[in-house]
Amino acid sequence: MKRTRRARIHDRANGLRHHLAAWDRYGFARLMRAEFTKFRTVRAWMIALCAAAMVFVLLSFLSAFESHAPSSAIPTGPDGEAVSDTYMFVHQTLAGDGTLTASVNSLSGAHSSPSGTSGIAISQSSNGGPRSQPRAGLAPWAKAGIIVEPDTRQGTAYAAVMVTGSHGVQMQYDYTHDRPGLAGLAGSSVPRWLRLTRAGDVITGYDSADGSHWDKIGTACLTSLPRNVQIGLFVTSPVYFAARAGSGTPSVATANFDHISTRDEFPRRSWTGDPVAGFYPTGPSASTWQQRSAGAFTITGSGDIAPLVGDIISPAWSGASIVNGTIAALLFVIVLAALFVTSEYRRKLIRTTFTAASPRRSRVLAAKAIVAGSLAFAAGATATAIAEVITRHILAANGNYLFPQSAPALARVIIGTGLFLGLAAALVVALGTMLRRSAVTVAAGIILLVLPGILGSESGNWLMRFTPTAAFAIQATLPRSSLVTSAYTPPNGYFPISPWAGLAVLAAYTAVALGAALWLLRHRDA
Repeated sequence: MKRTRRARIHDRANGLRHHLAAWDRYGFARLMRAEFTKFRTVRAWMIALCAAAMVFVLLSFLSAFESHAPSSAIPTGPDGEAVSDTYMFVHQTLAGDGTLTASVNSLSGAHSSPSGTSGIAISQSSNGGPRSQPRAGLAPWAKAGIIVEPDTRQGTAYAAVMVTGSHGVQMQYDYTHDRPGLAGLAGSSVPRWLRLTRAGDVITGYDSADGSHWDKIGTACLTSLPRNVQIGLFVTSPVYFAARAGSGTPSVATANFDHISTRDEFPRRSWTGDPVAGFYPTGPSASTWQQRSAGAFTITGSGDIAPLVGDIISPAWSGASIVNGTIAALLFVIVLAALFVTSEYRRKLIRTTFTAASPRRSRVLAAKAIVAGSLAFAAGATATAIAEVITRHILAANGNYLFPQSAPALARVIIGTGLFLGLAAALVVALGTMLRRSAVTVAAGIILLVLPGILGSESGNWLMRFTPTAAFAIQATLPRSSLVTSAYTPPNGYFPISPWAGLAVLAAYTAVALGAALWLLRHRDA
């Protein structure tokens, strides 16, 4: 009885060893190790992978090295954010507390044609020749209203109540704060009455449709306001973006003010007009003002009072350099991933792989995709980390303003770029499995992963939403603002999709491609 029991135990042990040996032979870990060995033993592939990381860093460095500081200094607001602060200001001194009231009877705008020059004075150029003819069109964030501020220095604290191009009446203060008032556009039949009242450091904004019944919009506390402040009328107009346009054109706005009245401590009753000039691409050259009567003005202005967004100072942002490096590395990854798969078909070794390594073709495909993706991820994440440090240092040394970048955002760019290149490699592995030819696979990879990004700005950005190049959005770091209308397109550092959603688009394409490749593997000969 004992011998029989021992024999059964021995047989079971032998059977377990047999199954473990079989599992180890066809095990996934062993298969991945074999695929990695294939890649590693081809010296040219390893050299090319290292070259991809080096080219990534080198192109990022060169892009940053060629970016120099703009001719004008970039002002910062009370909270340290970059701001644009350019407008036409007709003002007088308010000593202590007081109130200014005015009605805006019209607000109109014009912008230069896309092919025109960048100047605002679009009637004549500096040498007397004609400039491009202006086109009628009011920028959505064109502004005309009342503003109070300690002085006219760039980035100073302020509070303003205003009529806008398409956002109704607004009260804004310190560049990033906004409260809505009456809706609709000002006109001769529907004027908008505006009022600002100062009581110490507290500024209160009001609006009215008839000048009799007033509604409070909100209040702002401007800490440590001096006794004497500047209060008056202003007009400004930011870059105008036409529908589906990838870039904006300079614009101007003209407003008619009536029923202007002051109350309390105004030492001087005369008005002074100053074009306040900050860092803005259009400049204040179209800023003019005319006093039609004691209580009526016509004012024209250009520029903006708002947070400064990245497209204004592009390409002086570190992400632009990283994008250039990513494109170059992506081309290397496409070629390497294609050769990793198609070389076995070209040399007739794929049958050996399926027979000797693993008869389960799904495991072979998965192992190849994971190995290629992991190597691309490692190279991409490492290169991105090095490039981020170098480019920000070079840009700062060249005098460029660098938008603040938080640690989570930096980690997202580094890891996300690695994932981008890793998913791209897996996608090309799937394409190579389906197409089996190196040149065709490389061409397909470039068409899917690179070409849509080049054509994206000319297609209303839909290519950058629904093609694998949406994954470039993972590198987006520039600040956005609801108070600024911008063409958020890749040439300006923006992407029409959120970072992780863009990466998810590429992941979806990769999953579909791997599924299609697996189906073909199972239904056709090796």
